[in-house]
Amino acid sequence: MGTEYSATGARQGEEIAAGGHAAGVRNELYRVALGGSERMAGFYNQNMRVDTPDGPVVVRIPITGADRMDLTIWPEAELMRAIDWTVERVPRVLFGSDEPRYQVLDWIDGELLANVAPHGVRVPGHVVDDLGELFRQLGRVPLEWLPPLPLGWPADGDTAGFAYRLSNVTADVLATFTPEFGDLFTALGFPKDPLEPILERWSTLSPRPFRLLHTDLHRQNMIVKAGETYFLDWELALWGDPVYDLAVHLHKMAYEPDEERSARAAWHASVPAEASTQWTSDLAIYLGHERVKSAVVDTVRYTKLIAAGTETPAAEAALLDKLTKKVNAAHAVWGIGHVISRQDVELLIERR
Repeated sequence: MGTEYSATGARQGEEIAAGGHAAGVRNELYRVALGGSERMAGFYNQNMRVDTPDGPVVVRIPITGADRMDLTIWPEAELMRAIDWTVERVPRVLFGSDEPRYQVLDWIDGELLANVAPHGVRVPGHVVDDLGELFRQLGRVPLEWLPPLPLGWPADGDTAGFAYRLSNVTADVLATFTPEFGDLFTALGFPKDPLEPILERWSTLSPRPFRLLHTDLHRQNMIVKAGETYFLDWELALWGDPVYDLAVHLHKMAYEPDEERSARAAWHASVPAEASTQWTSDLAIYLGHERVKSAVVDTVRYTKLIAAGTETPAAEAALLDKLTKKVNAAHAVWGIGHVISRQDVELLIERR
């Protein structure tokens, strides 16, 4: 890069460079990131590695025009700074900019869990223990340390109110994309109101004290390094029912059966008794919502990716395989008693 700076003192909120030199360094990082080729893209952000004289950093830039399909309540950089001293093995935010929007984060020199243990491969033994410790640490973060909650956020323990916030976002996704994808939803076997069996059960959720949730703990958001797990991507963090965090994790991880039992046990051991009241029955309700949500959201996302023609044949095949599983998981929630084949999913998407 030709520009030197120091990240020393970032945990105390100091800038990644001192004095008037800082703005130039930050802008240079942003410019280099925009032109770089070593990038890892999610659905909302692109993460670019940039090498500096002090070592690599990650420049995290929002994707312009990304379809918003998840509930978000906090600016990610603010949330990560708030938990910096209490939640371990989380990347440090070295700098955050509002205009243009980007963050500069620590580079963690490890391997994505998705590469070490893709779906169908057992995770390293320490991962489940590390997740249990993360859940324990999240429960120790007081609300007053966090950015302000949105106006009208459900009161502590109002799990039904929290759950309706989740399903309202899924309903908005359905309403937004039904004009374009409604025929495909119907052809894939979606009922007229995909959320109906979920909404009927929200009112039965037991009250539990709220806590900080990550809500996106999956193989692409974990890095393993020297027998430890680091946890990335906090943009979907929420303040709410701890059982929901477990539900999202189990849904997205697709563990082997004994691994899932271990993950459930690790979560249960990490929370106080009042946070796990009636948790097994309520976990099933949240999992039902996540399966319906995934069928809706990923029908849109994967179809758009395939239609764009930018995926390799192997990547397209993987998307079709995953979508078939997701749609059939939703069918089980709906009680349709029908299994759609991978071939049918492919034909339906090709015919659009």
